Amino acid sequence: MIPELRNHYNAAFTQARYEAFIQEMVQRYEHRPSFNVAETPVFIPTDLRDRLVEACDDVCSLFLRPDFKALSEGALQPGQVVPNESEHSEFFVIDFGICQDENGHLIPQLVEAQGFPSLFSYQHVLAELYKKHFDAIPAHYTHLFNGLDAESYRDILRRVIVADSKPENVVLLEIEPEKQTTAIDFYATREMLGIPFVCLTKLKKEGRTLYYTNENGRKIEVERIYNRIIFDDLMARPELQTEFHLTDDVDVQWAGHPNWFFRISKHTLPLFDSPYVPKSYYLDKLSAIPDDLENYVLKPLFSFAGMGVIVNPTREDIEKVQDPANYILQRKMHYAPVVPTLDDPAKVEIRMMMVWEKGTPKPVLVNNLVRLSKGIMTGVRYNKDRTWVGGSIGFFEP
Repeated sequence: MIPELRNHYNAAFTQARYEAFIQEMVQRYEHRPSFNVAETPVFIPTDLRDRLVEACDDVCSLFLRPDFKALSEGALQPGQVVPNESEHSEFFVIDFGICQDENGHLIPQLVEAQGFPSLFSYQHVLAELYKKHFDAIPAHYTHLFNGLDAESYRDILRRVIVADSKPENVVLLEIEPEKQTTAIDFYATREMLGIPFVCLTKLKKEGRTLYYTNENGRKIEVERIYNRIIFDDLMARPELQTEFHLTDDVDVQWAGHPNWFFRISKHTLPLFDSPYVPKSYYLDKLSAIPDDLENYVLKPLFSFAGMGVIVNPTREDIEKVQDPANYILQRKMHYAPVVPTLDDPAKVEIRMMMVWEKGTPKPVLVNNLVRLSKGIMTGVRYNKDRTWVGGSIGFFEP
């Protein structure tokens, strides 16, 4: 998106550099990401950066409304409501597809907002490794926001995730974390913040107290949970034997309370009013099925990573939905193929990553994540047969 940088990067690219880049990551964590890591970052010009920031402000204005909890109450699912909900989510990730307007200008269009942590640690490591291995990236271009550097970025994550606890009393909680697609972030988080990642089955409960046993056999009380469990994943594993259930009322603080996964989700899409947000409609509140369905996408409200999305819905697809209250119809956006690669140009989705510290007035931008795609959908699982696609990061023009 910055032609001179793109041309320079592409000309200097070699497969050997890319393999060295991946190999350093693998050696550092003794783990290879199970998703595709793109061969390139994205260079984002000032005008698009400013539109992305403005779009985030528009989206967050909904979450700052005093009646937002009332507006989002219908998103909470029976049997999945967790006690001791925080005043607000500590994490916001806002996904934008990069499109073009009628004048050819690049504009972000909201795909989805989530009140759930993303790859906050891994994305920082990824940026550092891109810069180390590809000298075509200008040193003064940054992936961070609001004047953050490596040290202050770690500090803000530490304040939000670890807070006043010792790192050993904070756990990153997942189901079989080593087997998760995002496991690379768990290793990076352990390195950056010193907190362990723990499987839900390893948490024990004594009254209202949770603990785990560390590698030395010592019982460690859990004071805070950095939650990475998706309820959909949990519900799909009925065979799991656990002493602790997320819905138990225990003496623990949450860094990322599970209820916010539902409150800030596709459920909120029809509530936005912004030029950066394609119109969306709750399926059960549609007065009539649109005649131009080719311009819409059908999405389940509570799916993850694009599962269950119908990109080209038919009238029959809509009529056979069993639970229309849990679906939306969203106006389709058309991603622009704006990143030249060594073959076909790639389309871009940018995740703007925000945190909201306790006692501060609003969330702040801290980092970003990019998905490059040449397929019909942007998730890394949909582009496995292509190159120069997958997970990446944006470096912003200063």
